Amino acid sequence: MANVKIQIRDKGPLIVRGDVELTDAEGNRFETKQQFALCRCGLSRNKPFCDASHKDQFEDCARAKKVL
Repeated sequence: MANVKIQIRDKGPLIVRGDVELTDAEGNRFETKQQFALCRCGLSRNKPFCDASHKDQFEDCARAKKVL
């Protein structure tokens, strides 16, 4: 998983890139592609995936602490 990247979009989803296995609480696999978006606002009708229902309704802009 060294080539996996997860990016937080301002006011939007988590963008996941790379060869990732996504499972539910019972271990069932979701079908994914090399890039997909995960909902973090809770408004998607296609959870855990983002369907852009957040547009103009979600305000988070998370930032990581800068490492020197």
